[in-house]
Amino acid sequence: MEDRENAFENKFAHDAEVRFRAEARRNKLIGQWAAEKLGKTGAEAEAYVLEVIKADFQEAGDDDVFRKIRADFDAAGVDKSDHRIRRTMDEMLQEAIKQIQGS
Repeated sequence: MEDRENAFENKFAHDAEVRFRAEARRNKLIGQWAAEKLGKTGAEAEAYVLEVIKADFQEAGDDDVFRKIRADFDAAGVDKSDHRIRRTMDEMLQEAIKQIQGS
């Protein structure tokens, strides 16, 4: 019974670590996508990606990242719906998981 409990705890810890890494990678990917839509390139794009990554530390969940991108798109006149931004975030999370599992 104790072995099952340890196995469950190990799996939970592993899954949590994978989720954390996937979300961090997703933030980088969504930041790159948003930077492109905002017309940022080179060092300006890299700096923007870091801003998106830092935005995720404001609160639990990914609403803080969404709000950052939404506000930046609105300020720059980028025509992307809330649905499109959230869908892209979901797609990027799936891509991040694939990348992590492939490494």
